[in-house]
Amino acid sequence: MDFSIQLSAYYPDKSYGGERVYQDMLEQARCADELGYESVAITEHHLINILMMPAPLQFAVKIASQTRNIKIITAVCVLPLHDMRVLAGELVCADIFTDSRLMLGVGRGAFGFEMDRLGVPLDTSREKFDESLDVLQALLTEEEVSWDGKYYQFEPLTIMPRPVSDIPIMMAVLVPEAIYHCTRRGFHIQTTPLSGDHQHMLDQVNAFNRGKEELGEAGAHQTLSLSRVTFLSHDDADRKRKIQMAHDYYGRFDNVFSGPGIVESGMIKPLARKMTVEQTAANLTICTASEMIDKLAAYAEAGVDRFVMNINFGVEQSQILESIQCFAEQVMPHFTDPPVSRAKASWR
Repeated sequence: MDFSIQLSAYYPDKSYGGERVYQDMLEQARCADELGYESVAITEHHLINILMMPAPLQFAVKIASQTRNIKIITAVCVLPLHDMRVLAGELVCADIFTDSRLMLGVGRGAFGFEMDRLGVPLDTSREKFDESLDVLQALLTEEEVSWDGKYYQFEPLTIMPRPVSDIPIMMAVLVPEAIYHCTRRGFHIQTTPLSGDHQHMLDQVNAFNRGKEELGEAGAHQTLSLSRVTFLSHDDADRKRKIQMAHDYYGRFDNVFSGPGIVESGMIKPLARKMTVEQTAANLTICTASEMIDKLAAYAEAGVDRFVMNINFGVEQSQILESIQCFAEQVMPHFTDPPVSRAKASWR
């Protein structure tokens, strides 16, 4: 099982400054690269102060310029917000500029607040996403592409420059049956159990495995990534502090993910969670190194290929870097090849 760091910008205090937020994320990426993590993941979100990354491909290029080996995943790029004729060219350039270390994770959008204000409400984003994905794949694989659909109509055109090689695409999907169908279409998969129990996670993994097996040799390259809030704690008292911080973070996340979407001047209003702190704790992997090894064994045994660690929920940068290092030294060796043995990474 490989390990990835989700570089999710959390910006609860404007006085901290966006420049410092992104410098912190770059420092985390450099640290992960040096310690042998397989990849880092970056989100796309606009107009809000959590998961704050309105320019994921630009940031991917910046990461590549400051690292040597680590792969870079957009988790995810929100296709309905883009014109595929522009995005396709930007994607090819980003792939070249990152030395083919890029994987394009795609999704339809998750937060009603930003999607409404950017003119693609969630109740229409699925249909636009499906057509956008078809257009994007055609532009990346064919020349003189024309289109006559609901959202795209254009005369024959060819994206330039042409892709150096196939750019891997990862689909963000939660429902097991949808995971199966996306896997059958040849996509890598990123998922998360969210508040689901262990059986729900197994259902997600089994759906991926079922689709991959049906593809046979054609699906041999496909991977399943699973994301969770993850952090190493020193002891029980430290674990409780980190869980409370994550609980507070989710008060903002829930507001825009499943709640009313109350945002003032870009700042998401924290709301009281319906879950208790104890219920939140059950859905996180915040614990000591020995406990972490036991918890992650269940994911490795189930067949998860890549465990994506969301570590940015309000913890100070020095503690984040310490957790990244301790995890690499104390936990990763139980599940991966020795970090220093990795050759320069490429998806191809």
